[in-house]
Amino acid sequence: MASSDPRAELISLLPRLRRFAYGLTGDGHQADDLVQAGCLKAIERWSQYQGGTSLASWLFRILQTTWLDEYRTRQRQQTDSWDEGFEELMGDDGTSLLEARSEARAVRRLVAELPEDQRAVLMLVAVEGLSYKEAAEVLELPLGTVMSRLARARARLAEGLGAKGR
Repeated sequence: MASSDPRAELISLLPRLRRFAYGLTGDGHQADDLVQAGCLKAIERWSQYQGGTSLASWLFRILQTTWLDEYRTRQRQQTDSWDEGFEELMGDDGTSLLEARSEARAVRRLVAELPEDQRAVLMLVAVEGLSYKEAAEVLELPLGTVMSRLARARARLAEGLGAKGR
């Protein structure tokens, strides 16, 4: 997306940044905090942004490194906030609705259990729609590493869903 006003482009990227942050954190409040921290860092370091390059990739990289820094400080803390709100759904009628929500919860839990490096690649490619090459640039990794991590993430998800009685 080429915009003559970088501020407008930054604002237009906020939903994608929020979605990526939510995928990393699994929590709406943490995602909002991460996006805010990432945007603040981007604004503070605006002089480091190289015009003509992808602003989205630059911002995704800032969010990812910010998250990794925070994640490393609380290595053993895990959140199950992705499951919040699902308990009240148990009273809903309809077997298919319950099964779909149960499946969604299982997928969310499996994604949250992925190693951080695999989860970041999965979120960029599967959720944000970045190409493997773009994800490699965002994460500053070789293309083969991105492909390998994505394959391992997908295999773990498939294995986890298969083990649920499919």
